[in-house]
Amino acid sequence: MNLTRREFLQVLSAAGMAGFALSACGRGNGNGATLPRPDATGSPYELRPYGNVSLLHYTDCHGQLLPVYFREPHVNLGLGEMQGRPPHLVGRHLLNHYGLEHPNLWSHAYTHLDFVHLAEQYGRVGGFAHLATLVKHIRAQRPGALLLDGGDTWGGGSGTGVWTHAQDMVDAQLLLGVDIMTGHWEYTFGADRVQEILRNDFAGRIDFVAQNVVDVDWEERVFKPYVIREINGVNVAVIGQAFPYTPIANPRHLMPEWSFGIRHREMQESVDQARAEGAEVVVVLSHNGMDVDIKMAGLVNGIDAIMGGHTHDAVPAPLEVRTPAGGTCLVTNGGSNGKFLAVLDLNFANGRIEGYRYHLLPVFANLIDPDPEMSRYIEDLRHRTVTFDGETFRMADKLGEALAVSDDLLYRRGNFNGTFDQLICDALMEQVDAQISFSPGFRWGTTVLPGMPITFEHVMDQTGLTYPAVTRNEMRGEMIKTILEDVADNLFNKDPFYQQGGDMVRVGGLRYAIDPTRDIGERITAMELDGKPIDPNGTYVVAGWASVQEQPMGDTGRKIWDVVADYLRDHQTVRITDLNEPVLKGVDGNPGIAA
Repeated sequence: MNLTRREFLQVLSAAGMAGFALSACGRGNGNGATLPRPDATGSPYELRPYGNVSLLHYTDCHGQLLPVYFREPHVNLGLGEMQGRPPHLVGRHLLNHYGLEHPNLWSHAYTHLDFVHLAEQYGRVGGFAHLATLVKHIRAQRPGALLLDGGDTWGGGSGTGVWTHAQDMVDAQLLLGVDIMTGHWEYTFGADRVQEILRNDFAGRIDFVAQNVVDVDWEERVFKPYVIREINGVNVAVIGQAFPYTPIANPRHLMPEWSFGIRHREMQESVDQARAEGAEVVVVLSHNGMDVDIKMAGLVNGIDAIMGGHTHDAVPAPLEVRTPAGGTCLVTNGGSNGKFLAVLDLNFANGRIEGYRYHLLPVFANLIDPDPEMSRYIEDLRHRTVTFDGETFRMADKLGEALAVSDDLLYRRGNFNGTFDQLICDALMEQVDAQISFSPGFRWGTTVLPGMPITFEHVMDQTGLTYPAVTRNEMRGEMIKTILEDVADNLFNKDPFYQQGGDMVRVGGLRYAIDPTRDIGERITAMELDGKPIDPNGTYVVAGWASVQEQPMGDTGRKIWDVVADYLRDHQTVRITDLNEPVLKGVDGNPGIAA
């Protein structure tokens, strides 16, 4: 079912009359109790101006220049003090927490519920041309507003990004009018390329900030820790916090002279220094992930708000965190894939913030006219001819190749295997003749609806990175368990500062059970292959990709996108009959699992 623009607005109006809550206001309890109705027009994009300081924020778009489908997770487990609080709420648990109804445009934006039906009804989300229109519209309502980019913009999930060495997104950011950004996947293009872009493209136009990146020899900061901008007479400091575990989660050899870390003590020093230089409002532009941001907010004084990313969590309202000195820090997370634009309005008066409004706006492409200038840029970009790995091609032609048709919904996002992950794992096992396959728990990657052609662009959306080598190695059963245990501890450690991001490694062939509530070494049990227990001393052939080693062991000489594309060409039709999710233990009743 395709709705006309008028029908969309009628849906919005009905949602507004029903009292749907989109934004948070005032210094409420942050749990959704103070969520007000949208503007009287029923449109989510007509936001009454409030206060005198406005910050716009998007994050984790992962190279997506065009509108996409993107399914939110049905599993996002929180443990310990993280259980039951945002962002670890999915499906109806999330809707109930924020007092939202289902089905409508908003429940579709924030949850996985009835995804196929509602995606067919409401259409695609995101797209930089549509985002550009929305940014211009909100800025016209709020003169002086700053646009913040939370990182994961250049890399991880784009064919044009791989083939242009991130120039596609750099030029799009400049057109969009980004003021300040921080980074994570940006670093996977290599330190030299990052510095080249900052020197040649961003100089005098976009500030790249990261207080927690230093050189390994002298521990001097590589980037500016913060900038102070004046907004309507108020001095606002924006401090950058890059992803702390970049050299662990991504190849260290790409940035060998840079050291990362959470560095919350140095964060306090940056806050204090910015305040000493006259900052009246302090905002952290973070790529920590929301759990880490929440903990950091409780350790550092003087931060008014953290606009966060990395974990791709679409959280409708800020979490209000008590600081050590008794103040309040607003912690937000802005979703991913260009699907949302966050708007934070602050009322600064009498030397303090006296109130706020926050909106996490879903960017529905059918509701927003594309910006003509950005549309032309994207169209021209995609029709450029490039040479990559000795092959010369027009990007649009290569991206548009239809490889197969999906009989199922193909998605990635969630703590465990998604259906597109399963496809990748199946392709690895078949194409390189392996018994078991591992695929990284990346949170980026678009969604394919049943019946849609699976194009080469969809494959690049899931696999487009700068270290795509496919490997084939023999591993002992004991080593396989160790790998699963290590990744599980990165994801489910009860101390957020020890979580290194991403979701659980995806597996093909192997079956196992997991109890996320246990300690490292005790989470993984019941490992089986073809119905037989894994022998700790036995040897198994394992395929994988995205090794962080400069020269991966067992490199097959093939790239992951070619392996998946060949698999799809061979099969023509994809049907995921048996999604290889682990048996979950110890988490009954956890609201991070869909009811």
